[in-house]
Amino acid sequence: MSDSMRISTLTDKLGTSRIEGAPDAEVTGLFYDSRQVERGGAFFALRGQLTDGHRFIDEALRRGARAIFLERDRPLPADVVKVLVADAREAMAQAAAVFFGDPTAAMPVIGVTGTNGKTTVTYLLESILRRAGKKPAVLGTINYRFDDRRIPAPHTTPEAVDLFGAIDEFRRAGADSLVMEVSSHALDQRRVEAVRFAVGVFTNLTPEHLDYHGDMETYFASKERFFLGLLASSAGRAAINIDDPYGRRLAAELPEALTCGRAEDAQVRPRQVELSLAGIEGVLDTPQGVVPLRSPLLGEFNLQNLLCAAAAGLALGLDPETVAAGLAEAPQIPGRMERIENNLGGLALVDYAHTADALEKALLAVRDLSPRRIITVFGCGGDRDRGKRPRMGEVASRYSDLVVLTSDNPRSEDPLAILEEIRPGVQRPGMEEMSEEECLAGDQKGYIVIPERREAIDFAVRALQPEDLLLLAGKGHEDYQVVGSRRFHFDDREELRQALDRREAESCS
Repeated sequence: MSDSMRISTLTDKLGTSRIEGAPDAEVTGLFYDSRQVERGGAFFALRGQLTDGHRFIDEALRRGARAIFLERDRPLPADVVKVLVADAREAMAQAAAVFFGDPTAAMPVIGVTGTNGKTTVTYLLESILRRAGKKPAVLGTINYRFDDRRIPAPHTTPEAVDLFGAIDEFRRAGADSLVMEVSSHALDQRRVEAVRFAVGVFTNLTPEHLDYHGDMETYFASKERFFLGLLASSAGRAAINIDDPYGRRLAAELPEALTCGRAEDAQVRPRQVELSLAGIEGVLDTPQGVVPLRSPLLGEFNLQNLLCAAAAGLALGLDPETVAAGLAEAPQIPGRMERIENNLGGLALVDYAHTADALEKALLAVRDLSPRRIITVFGCGGDRDRGKRPRMGEVASRYSDLVVLTSDNPRSEDPLAILEEIRPGVQRPGMEEMSEEECLAGDQKGYIVIPERREAIDFAVRALQPEDLLLLAGKGHEDYQVVGSRRFHFDDREELRQALDRREAESCS
């Protein structure tokens, strides 16, 4: 990173930009939030869903901005450099890469995209790279991390300035490789435009973020652009799950891709595999030879994640032995089918599943473990895709014996109204609403509505019996809840652990 940089250097790769003012003037930092602008900095006026950065140019000027990157022309003070660009987001990404010394040019970068599985795949790849003797940094939903450094993750994929700043910080600390989740929002908003990807991974595509994208084809187009545009421009290789229909479509456009899945024509596929309460064990066939597979992860969807990670490691040029060892050594992924130990004789899991597809995969995975009963606790977030609410209810109802409906992050919506939109999906023959007493009797299927999440978790634990399985879904690793405009500490893992401890203490008294 440079302490300052000439504007002409920043704009060298922008192509269609028009500079008015002194191009040799130097800026000391890059900013997209006018409230954060420091004297001598460059401000990028970004258009957003809710607001337009052009409205905040005057504030950036008051704070001492030396240059303004904007899409819509307007007068500026004579001593301020105007950079008129077609796309301020793309300009910011290119400028950030230059300002921070193009940190991805000197390290292999693996980008993981898809609706579900991104976080798990990044943890698996982090383990594989460590086994290969690398020192990987990871940018993802849970955090941005390297070695013992942890940066909270406000977004799955940060804005370009924050992204390149974090990569540069990790590089200076010794990181020599990078694994990052690449969200559809980040792709659509050009946040990763200047990242040089060595490998791109496609996990799957299911209905999610449709409040933003509008429809599945638009959603798919954002993913497609990553592989056909960004990855291709870096001469990187794709690893694609072709068990997913969108993955198969994508692979048809990328003949050099390394494909994975259970499909017979997948290049990385399981020859034999056993899924049990102990995890996943088997053998993978790959173009580089046989890869032994052993992992404590649970369920079919985690087999898909393991296949994606194995394919990505092989696409990067790592040998099968390294890939196999890395998969076996990967740690428990926070909030992803995370076991909460107890002495009640039941299995308690916390999972991030917050879409109908993810919830279905989680429930299918635990059903295959043949528990006596499945108890599912979940809700839906407010100010998000309302169409998924009854779908998630239907999935929970279909695969569970007892469903406990509760609040997730209601945000600005009425929690009770959200629950009412979930309820029609849960209501089906054989799944009637029950009282607490009927639920605790444990001899019939049904559902109950308990809006307060802590109370819902406590109740589900009271209902847990030996050989039952309790799945607490929706928030996973998140350690907060958003109610109205208020955000307060709430961690499903902590709450479930405390509820289990209380129940155990009661059993002993």
